[in-house]
Amino acid sequence: MAMIYCVEDDEGIRELISCALKAGGYEVKAFESAKPFYDELELKQPALILLDIMLPNEDGLSVLKRLKADARYKDIPVIMLTAKTSEIDKVSGLESGADDYITKPFGVMETLSRIKAVLRRSSRSEDEPEVIMVREVSLDPSKRIVTANGKEVPLTYMEFELMMYLMRHPSIAVTRDKLMERVWGYEFAGETRTVDMHIKTIRQKLEAAGCTDFIKTVRGVGYKC
Repeated sequence: MAMIYCVEDDEGIRELISCALKAGGYEVKAFESAKPFYDELELKQPALILLDIMLPNEDGLSVLKRLKADARYKDIPVIMLTAKTSEIDKVSGLESGADDYITKPFGVMETLSRIKAVLRRSSRSEDEPEVIMVREVSLDPSKRIVTANGKEVPLTYMEFELMMYLMRHPSIAVTRDKLMERVWGYEFAGETRTVDMHIKTIRQKLEAAGCTDFIKTVRGVGYKC
């Protein structure tokens, strides 16, 4: 039974998430702030972390950056919980290494679906093919390394999965719906811009390595490389 840590300062939301996760077959430990969460993390690592952005004393983005900078915890998948709807807040979370984000108010079933999808992706067998090459970019599935023009491009877990799907289907325009289904593992939900946010951060990282216009936007369809 997978253990999930939830860091959320709102007691009502914390209890709702805890009940939903327990009903979904997960073990849950909930924390109202970063300090008790860090203390518990020293004792046992969870399979996944649900992390609210607006926390007292230390906000969720700061917590996320600390986790990703620590070799012990950097591979634990993190889903951000946020009441903020602006694009910059979501991009900040994704750039810092979050695997997904859920905007409040959120549905219980959607939350469970996203958790299952992230856990499924993070625990998947690494029985992958040889290095994939598309123009100046190479991707090694077994080592989980992407290089552009010979320079390593640091990607988060979901950025790597998205990049790998596009590179396995070069020159094919893939819809956002298909990317959500194939990469995240659940159907495209409403107005979520998860795909767009991940594409934006991948492009920024590729450009930093001198690789521009690798992922192209196909107007009215989606993306291709």
